[in-house]
Amino acid sequence: MMDFIRKASPFGQLAILLGLMSVCYMAYGIIFLEVFPAISGGYTMLQAQDPAVIKIPSVAAALRISQFFYTFIVFLVPGALFALAMDRPAQYLGINRGLPFLQLVLSLLILLCSLQLVGASVEWNKLIGFSQKFEEMEKLAERQTKALLVMPDGWTMVRNLFLMALLPAIGEEVFFRGCLQTIVQRLVRNGWVAVLITAVIFSAVHLQFITFLPRVVLGFAIGAVFLVSGNLWLAIAAHFLNNGMQVVLFYLYQNKLISKDPSADETVPVYLAVFSAVITGLLIWRLQQRAKQAGYNWKTALAGPKN
Repeated sequence: MMDFIRKASPFGQLAILLGLMSVCYMAYGIIFLEVFPAISGGYTMLQAQDPAVIKIPSVAAALRISQFFYTFIVFLVPGALFALAMDRPAQYLGINRGLPFLQLVLSLLILLCSLQLVGASVEWNKLIGFSQKFEEMEKLAERQTKALLVMPDGWTMVRNLFLMALLPAIGEEVFFRGCLQTIVQRLVRNGWVAVLITAVIFSAVHLQFITFLPRVVLGFAIGAVFLVSGNLWLAIAAHFLNNGMQVVLFYLYQNKLISKDPSADETVPVYLAVFSAVITGLLIWRLQQRAKQAGYNWKTALAGPKN
């Protein structure tokens, strides 16, 4: 079986990876349809969508547990299983290079500098007309996220940093960048097109189309970090920074340590979005140069076999 996956064509590998994710998703759904009522105090996953029910402590705790297993089962497990089928799994995923300090700093700066562009894309996304069904799905996701982000003390914040920042950063980057982007690169033979396609799939899988474009921009920035560095740890670090900032800002706001609501929408001027795009692009170029000096050339890596 491992040999079959390793020798499959890029299209075949794509089908296998998505198939693994689909099987894991169905397994997660079947398990938690039965388990959720037992850990939530008798409430089903459907009932947990009710705004009043979400606020019940036992339901919020069950949502945290289900969130943990969703990320682990749906993304990390299929990504890890697929990588293990390769000759050199660590090299395949790009987790064999450590964390060079300057490359890490550049990767985090890329994420930070892209946020104004991400913010501007929120407004652009609103120009697209969405049906009421999509708006309801977005509101449900927001309610569940806010329920999970209730943090009365520092320990809860640390727990949420693991649950909502670190674990998703590892699981989603292993699946989307380490495996999916690598396969798409082999399929289209163009690194930047592969980054864009992966970012679009990354956003679509979240099923939150009111914020579809911002997540594409964010996914593209993280995917670019992985493309030019070949180092998945850098992509994980950038992803963790984005999610972790939200957790910390919500904690600070709830405990009245800052006055600005992190969930409030802000209008980003076009000139600031353009400036953000230019600076982010320059930082990506600089990261590429640093990686090349360290012995990694993404164009050469793209030309060679990846199995």
